[in-house]
Amino acid sequence: MNVSRSALSLTVADVDASRAFLCTHLGYAVTTADDGFVSLTHEHAAVDVILLHEGAEVLAPEQCAQRAAGLILALTVTDLAAEEARLRAAGAPITMPLREEPWRERLLQMTDPNGVVVQLVEWPAAAGPADPDESAAMIVITPRADHVTVSPNATMAGLAAASRGSTALSTWTVTMNAGATGPEHSVDREQVWTVTAEALEVTCDGRSEKVTAGQTLILPPYLLRRVHAPERAQAHVSMPADGVVSVPGTDGTRALP
Repeated sequence: MNVSRSALSLTVADVDASRAFLCTHLGYAVTTADDGFVSLTHEHAAVDVILLHEGAEVLAPEQCAQRAAGLILALTVTDLAAEEARLRAAGAPITMPLREEPWRERLLQMTDPNGVVVQLVEWPAAAGPADPDESAAMIVITPRADHVTVSPNATMAGLAAASRGSTALSTWTVTMNAGATGPEHSVDREQVWTVTAEALEVTCDGRSEKVTAGQTLILPPYLLRRVHAPERAQAHVSMPADGVVSVPGTDGTRALP
């Protein structure tokens, strides 16, 4: 069988509502439209979407009164945390916030005005080349001003990252002024902090430690932590490249800068 193109046909009560949802939030574009019918395509998606109004004449008699139900339109994406942030800013109806399954699949779900469930999925990058003799080119990263993120509590200068050629790790430096205290938060990956100047006081899961220059702190994933700098301090931080942050009292997750 030679398949040249694929499409998912959905029978809905309000074609315009689903069209607006798919075009506004997911980047679909209209290719053909008529009364009670619209065909949508996407530059990067493998499946087109056809929306039909219930009762449309093109439907078989036994299908006229049926609506799309019990199905999920799943789209695999990259940088799911960034997609979640974009969708929340746009007011998209996220009905299942970003989560990670035990098999490391990451996903979130939205529900369109007609009850159609759309799932965005991200899978972890492969551990390395399939061919053991294949090797990647060496990469040298030069710090740049646009790699620096300044928050009220710290300045973070990005080093290795997935966007800068690293397949496994993100690393960055943190500088905190005297008296600064970061917000309570958790991260879904293990972090390793090596203090390079002065000291940091870190509270994690109810336990507090003072980590001085030259010492290394390992923070397990998912546990709440807070970092305080009694004096101006610096540290080097590393973690797997696909981690995201959660802050108590806020919805969803956010990508590390």
